[in-house]
Amino acid sequence: MIRPWAFWRRVEYGTGFGVFWILVFSFIYVQYFYAAPTCFDESQNGEERGVDCGGSCIRMCSFEVTKPTVAWARSFRVSDGQYNAVAYLDNKNKIAASPEVAYTFSLYDEQGLITERSGTTILPPDSSYPIFESRIDTGGRVPLQTFLEIGPIDLWLPAEAAVQQFTVTDRKLTGVDASPRLDAKLYNNSLTAADRVEVVATIFDRDGNALNASRTFVDNFDGRTEETVVFTWPEPIAKTLKSCEVPTDIVLALDVSGSMNNDSDNPPEPITSVKKAAESFVNRLGKNDQVSLVTFASDAVVASELTLAKSNVGAEIAALAIAPVEETGNTNTGDALLRAHEELTSIRHSVEARKVLVLLTDGLATAPEEEPEAYAVEAAGQVKASGIDIYAIGLGEQVNMDFVRSLATNELQAYRALGTADVNRIYETITSAICEEGPAVIQIVPKTKAAFSTLQ
Repeated sequence: MIRPWAFWRRVEYGTGFGVFWILVFSFIYVQYFYAAPTCFDESQNGEERGVDCGGSCIRMCSFEVTKPTVAWARSFRVSDGQYNAVAYLDNKNKIAASPEVAYTFSLYDEQGLITERSGTTILPPDSSYPIFESRIDTGGRVPLQTFLEIGPIDLWLPAEAAVQQFTVTDRKLTGVDASPRLDAKLYNNSLTAADRVEVVATIFDRDGNALNASRTFVDNFDGRTEETVVFTWPEPIAKTLKSCEVPTDIVLALDVSGSMNNDSDNPPEPITSVKKAAESFVNRLGKNDQVSLVTFASDAVVASELTLAKSNVGAEIAALAIAPVEETGNTNTGDALLRAHEELTSIRHSVEARKVLVLLTDGLATAPEEEPEAYAVEAAGQVKASGIDIYAIGLGEQVNMDFVRSLATNELQAYRALGTADVNRIYETITSAICEEGPAVIQIVPKTKAAFSTLQ
């Protein structure tokens, strides 16, 4: 019979022996086989909320982050067959950012896909950020639609600052109708230097539609310092920039052929009413707008060269009269277009201004003798090819509106005035179309990895 005290002594010895070997094996396991949970072991362990993300890990879990969305994407012509593709990506996360986002631009025309361009970009937090691809070769095709697709974002990190890291302290847009250039000053609000800062400038109209964009880089941007950045465009952008901040050079072309006296002799109509409406149009122009007057009948004449002195041009308009010889003369619309073109491309044209031609006629083109309308349409093509916007007004019931529409830049810029009462209203409409109240919105957005937390 086993005595109780002997049994318990054996239990004690056995337990001690077992504990000894457990400690030995535990030491060996810890020493040679055990690895503490980390944020890089490709397993969800420790305090992690996902695989190597959340909890004590710097890396943020993608399922806890709001996916960014594409606000818009567009292509802008650089030269024949080359386009810049630009898109804005909305990141609504307050601190979540990604140092590497894969994307693909796809450009389409009526025939389908033209080409694609892929790359990677930075996505800071809490704002909209541009993605820019320069000089995409389209093989001569014109893209009508541009799409941006972003790939899965595997790496999300907290960022210490977003758009607040930089401040635009000054900007100046010059040469909009020659060699556009935007000079801007940026201040780095952070104490930390930023390397390879990508800066994109986008010009919007008052309705928020993007008109054009450009990009530059700052290689070394020290903290608490200011840098000047320069954006350029290879072609004029004045024609697309309708803001009243940009002045306008305007040629007012008026028909003074004999038929402009046909409605009444005392006072002569419709010329009298047309002159009053034209004077009002000139007086509504901005202080930095230049205006010129071209008159045309059998021949076309520059009655007043481009000038800021609008009262002088108004006096020229008030003094207009139909020459007796023109009572049986012709209407040379083509030469009027060519004289206007010469004036708007002369040394008097300001490189800071857009170019506009407003033409009013009450009849058919009857000069020169051979195909006068075809001659005028060809002249209009030359005018439009040089970046001049044409607004054309056809006055009276007998006017050929198909011809008038062929002269205008587009159908929306061709008007029909059935009577003199319509002329002033049309001139007011053109004034509003030329110059939209309110400043152009020039958005300058820098992007840098300097504010991103680093994986350790």
